[in-house]
Amino acid sequence: MIGRTKEQEELNRIYERKQTDLVVIYGRRRVGKTYLVNNTFKGRYAFHHTGLSPVNESGKAVTLKDQLESFYLSLQMYGMKKGARPTSWLEAFFMLKKLLTEKDDGSKQVVFIDELPWMDTKKSRFITAFEEFYNGWCNERGNVMLIVCGSANSWIQNKLINNKGGLYNRITHKIKLLPFTLKECEEYFLSQNIQFSRYDITQSYMVFGGVPYYLGYMDGRLSLAQNIDRILFDENPMLKGEYENLFTSAFDKPTKTKEIVEFLFGRNLGYTRSEISEKFSDISGSELNKILSALEESDFLIKYIPFSDGKREEKYRLSDPYCLTYLYFIKGQKKKESFWQYNVNSSTLNTWRGLAFENVCYRHYPQIKKALEINGVEANMSMWIKEKNDDSEGTQIDLLIDRADNVVNLCELKFYSGEFSVDSSYEEKMRTRDRLIMEKISRKKVVRNTLVTTYGLKKNAYSGIFTNVITMEALFDC
Repeated sequence: MIGRTKEQEELNRIYERKQTDLVVIYGRRRVGKTYLVNNTFKGRYAFHHTGLSPVNESGKAVTLKDQLESFYLSLQMYGMKKGARPTSWLEAFFMLKKLLTEKDDGSKQVVFIDELPWMDTKKSRFITAFEEFYNGWCNERGNVMLIVCGSANSWIQNKLINNKGGLYNRITHKIKLLPFTLKECEEYFLSQNIQFSRYDITQSYMVFGGVPYYLGYMDGRLSLAQNIDRILFDENPMLKGEYENLFTSAFDKPTKTKEIVEFLFGRNLGYTRSEISEKFSDISGSELNKILSALEESDFLIKYIPFSDGKREEKYRLSDPYCLTYLYFIKGQKKKESFWQYNVNSSTLNTWRGLAFENVCYRHYPQIKKALEINGVEANMSMWIKEKNDDSEGTQIDLLIDRADNVVNLCELKFYSGEFSVDSSYEEKMRTRDRLIMEKISRKKVVRNTLVTTYGLKKNAYSGIFTNVITMEALFDC
């Protein structure tokens, strides 16, 4: 298994504990939550069940009866004798208690319930039964490791992690599974005998992010451009319907959540909560908080405070690479087979690469800190934009690192096919920007211009404007 070393170590450590534990694993859809648990506990389950998708193959909502029937069949798979089918979740979990009691030999019993949120159909009283199963039975046993996960992060957050009822403070461990880093993507491709340069791996990350499920569609016989067309732009693309499924399967209010995502797409630097609230005035404040929290926990957006903003109001910026790619190139566009191959060197893709590389850098902020040798320094990541007015030109800082050791790194993020070159006009633009930012920071701080780019900086009369240069190689550091 690629990556996930820390997560596996944590799960095995919990397994060895001589007590009952409730483990919640959450993260973005398709990130590999089920794969992690199955590869860690394969052959060690006392019981394993996966909830049915909320919508069946006919497009109809799955009922409580359907979910109970599926649960009953899983009980039989793990040794329960045939009998009357459960008619409620209280009865279904009672059957699970009996099964586990019969199988109990004193060793740790691993119970894995996948896609738990899907089992909570309307008026099913599922949470009541689940609470009673864990609080009233598992805790008394002292040897149960109950692992739950699911794609519906909003449900996980609201019903489990932030539960104020019977499950309050009952979760003993939370594991958020993140998408792969660039280095893990490289390791995955090598494990599949797929030969891509780091330049192309970075571009694949711009399109798909580090989502293992999406990377699994890559064909080593094809170039990256051919793979992107096959997965996204063919007549019948491999990820057909995935964008809609991201919302219907993972969020309590899929339509409104999707509308918020598409609103955030409209501005690269993002929007404040008040701006989002004004746009979606039909959503209550508490509901908006839940949606934004679920999007953040699903790694769809990042939250930051704009530098030197007197209001200190957080902004929300769309950051999921797949969503950004879909909204940039596919939504509302006519079908364009072989689109990526035809446009691989076009201005359209070059402009997009510049924006998408910024997102790669934000997602590899720890690697940038490591390259600057400031891992142990408290620092805040931010962005800054100064609008153009009658007195001055507008300017923007892609990534600003405000450090506790009295240094502010102003990072230029540039995706180039070769070395980046600075000319006199660019140098003057940066010096003007430096003066503007110096007006906003404490006199005890110094500014260091930092270049984050693919292949480094071309030395010339103006290249000294950059104090630090970080190449693409550093982003592949663990």
